[in-house]
Amino acid sequence: MPSNDARNLLHTAVPTAAAGVLVVAVSGAVAGGQGALGAAIGTVLAILFMGIGLYVLQWTAKTLPQLFQAMGLMLYVAQLLLLLIFVALFKDTSLFNPKAFAVGLVVATVVWMAAQARAHMKAKIFYIDPDSAKSEKPEKSGSSS
Repeated sequence: MPSNDARNLLHTAVPTAAAGVLVVAVSGAVAGGQGALGAAIGTVLAILFMGIGLYVLQWTAKTLPQLFQAMGLMLYVAQLLLLLIFVALFKDTSLFNPKAFAVGLVVATVVWMAAQARAHMKAKIFYIDPDSAKSEKPEKSGSSS
């Protein structure tokens, strides 16, 4: 992963994990051990889904740039639908608190998206590739007489 991509991942995953720790602590205080476990599973699931999505989106940007915007829209819709499916599947589980799971999932997803937007706004991304301008020789213009 190039340094810009790794920096983007770092600037999104760290705030999400910090928010997840906060949600786990609050859920543990409110709903006990099952609440903390549910919030932790929700947070880890959101970080996993969003991290894979970020990787796929960056791979698409490098290999198929013409599909970048469509892939981004499709990817976010697919991620949100998958997360909704996980909430629906685990709504009646007795392994952990499903409400804490849903809260952890939603909070981590919202923090990830906000942190990703902030990281993208702060990134210094070239509009043109400076190396390609050096390699091309300027054409001569005008008449040769």
